[in-house]
Amino acid sequence: MNALLRTKLIKIGNSQGIRLPKTLLEQSGILGEVEIELQPEGLMIRPIAPPPPRAGWEKAFAEMNALRDDRLLDQPAATTWEETEWEW
Repeated sequence: MNALLRTKLIKIGNSQGIRLPKTLLEQSGILGEVEIELQPEGLMIRPIAPPPPRAGWEKAFAEMNALRDDRLLDQPAATTWEETEWEW
């Protein structure tokens, strides 16, 4: 998959950027965050894989527990259905 594309730098505030066609981005897998690396032959742009769902939750819950910030603020209240219909 070698695609040659010519484009011009555009002014974005105090910086400059380039516009990349949507199809080129989709084919390259670049859809979110990227990392840019300076190499001798130019710039390398690579997609950054998003973190898996719920990444870091275990650590966050452990910190909440250590701070005793994982307690319910209100006491659970039984519903009418639980009081009249539910069989324990």
